[in-house]
Amino acid sequence: RMLTRTPSVVAQVFLLLSIVLVIAIAVIQINQQHILSPGLKYGIVLDAGSSRTTVYVYEWPAEKENDTGVVSQTLKCDVKGPGISSYEINPGALAKPFDDCLNKVKARIPVHLHKNTSVYLGATAGMRLLRLQNETAANEVLTSIQNYFRAQPFEFRGAQIITGPEEGVYGWITANYLMGNFLERNLWRTWVRPYRKETMGALDLGGASTQISFIPDDSQENFNSTLQVKLYGYNYNVYTHSFQCYGRDEAEKRLLALLLQKSNTSSNVDNPCYPQNYNTALTMKYFSGSLCTQSLRPANYHPNQLVNFHGTGDPGLCQEMVSLLFNFTACRDREDCPFNGTYQPKVKGNFVAFSGFYYTINALNLSGHFSLADFNSSMWFFCSQSWAQLQFMLPKFEEIYARSYCFSANFIYYLLVRGYNFDAETWPQIHFQKEVGNSSIAWSLGYMLSLTNMIPAEGKLIQLPLKPSLFAGLLIFLTATALLCLLFLVYLCIVSRNRKNISCVEHVFIPE
Repeated sequence: RMLTRTPSVVAQVFLLLSIVLVIAIAVIQINQQHILSPGLKYGIVLDAGSSRTTVYVYEWPAEKENDTGVVSQTLKCDVKGPGISSYEINPGALAKPFDDCLNKVKARIPVHLHKNTSVYLGATAGMRLLRLQNETAANEVLTSIQNYFRAQPFEFRGAQIITGPEEGVYGWITANYLMGNFLERNLWRTWVRPYRKETMGALDLGGASTQISFIPDDSQENFNSTLQVKLYGYNYNVYTHSFQCYGRDEAEKRLLALLLQKSNTSSNVDNPCYPQNYNTALTMKYFSGSLCTQSLRPANYHPNQLVNFHGTGDPGLCQEMVSLLFNFTACRDREDCPFNGTYQPKVKGNFVAFSGFYYTINALNLSGHFSLADFNSSMWFFCSQSWAQLQFMLPKFEEIYARSYCFSANFIYYLLVRGYNFDAETWPQIHFQKEVGNSSIAWSLGYMLSLTNMIPAEGKLIQLPLKPSLFAGLLIFLTATALLCLLFLVYLCIVSRNRKNISCVEHVFIPE
């Protein structure tokens, strides 16, 4: 009996130890695993605007939130020279200016990630105009860019001319993303959708076009005029409209062409929007060669003929001339149609105004949000200054911009007040700013966010206390030991029972 009992106890001890060890190893392996981030992913977006090209580098964790990357700007670089649409005559020359910015990009992104980093170039209104004017030249410019980037170490995903509504929506996405209207961290440091947080409208003023984008009061009622955007698992119906030829630069060219048309002479023209005593000579091609000024082009148009513009610094007359750039009669007093016969629902909520809006407001020594009366008085004061006085008023003095701030301010007034129907009550809801934190408010970030919906997330890398092979080996060994111990105990139990039966039988047949 002792001999039978001893192996039984040993087997039971081994069985119990095996089960405890299997459970312990499994618990440790699960609870002590370290989740390693697969690192950062990078994306490069080139904002090819009408006046310049800006290179942005974005980064985001390879694991995503609800199918969209949590993206942040890590580099911004302005390419030297004008916008890509200016290279229509010599497209081969546009590659060289990219080198400086691309060298900075290469230094910023780890070398081993270069081949997996996507590059996207989006061209806006300048190229939209060039394509309308000369499609062959526009295609040659894009081909030149493609040839340049295919020789770079990055994964070039194409150069495309984005539409006005796309530009508007991407700007809206950027503004709301940076303001935290899509995602925020909760107490447990995880990303969640903000509870009952309203989105902001976006106002973008570029060189050749301007965009307005917002979610109207009843987006279902306005379904045909809205675009559906899906971000972080939620849908948004956004009204957006892009006004071609209403960018700051093209609008000013239209003003110059209009002033020439109304002038008695074709060589010397007074400009009430230029500062007093400012004089400049511009070629006819500069302002009348654009597609936006085609209808104002004089009959005796000579591209290289010089026209002398003399600044008179007259705020009242400047306003009067700027108002002529808008067709306010096309809508026939319809509330849902501010100008140029374009449908627009009533503006609602807060707006962020960036790009050209911000730079003009900054020149007027205003910032953030302020009353319409403050804006008007600052504009009137600024437009009354002489060219000599202006040089001491501006924080950064560049002639091509300084001479035009008065025009820009008046243009912004008519666009926002008469065009989009902001008034004294709703004006303070407009916030004029160029960036949030270290990220610029520009359509390019919204473009990147939309593109990350299409980039598959990488799985998290899990670091375990035991190597998978060792863990599997121990698990098999301990499980086998436990099974052998169990089988041995069953065997002992059967043997013990058989012996008891034999003993009982012998006891029955022993004679008394």
